[in-house]
Amino acid sequence: MVEVTDAELAQAKQRWEAERAERPIPASVRFDVASERVILDFTNGASFIFPARALQGLEEATVAELAEVELLGETGLHWESLDADYAISGLMNGVFGTRSFMEAQRRGGQSRSPAKAAASRANGAKGGRPKKAGDAP
Repeated sequence: MVEVTDAELAQAKQRWEAERAERPIPASVRFDVASERVILDFTNGASFIFPARALQGLEEATVAELAEVELLGETGLHWESLDADYAISGLMNGVFGTRSFMEAQRRGGQSRSPAKAAASRANGAKGGRPKKAGDAP
């Protein structure tokens, strides 16, 4: 077993505190009702803002549930009633859910619901999409 002296321990603690002071540390988090975005503020004055409903598991949450967001130490966000936890580093890297969830989010409007399929068939029978005001003849 390696013995660590009190002086070495004090030096290591000073190095850790100096490194910590140089990086942004999450200071507070809140949910903005008007924009439905989560706002994460850091000790260096920076903020990270993202749409709450873009996170997997929060898409159908109520405004009251979304407002329950809290910091999990310095590394995560937590919604107690939704049983949802997210790593801040992952969110800042654009990871808002599982790979399959993220791929489905990217496809977005490409889904083919029965209503879209019926509208497409109806428009096709009429010669295509109806012209919008301002479309060239």
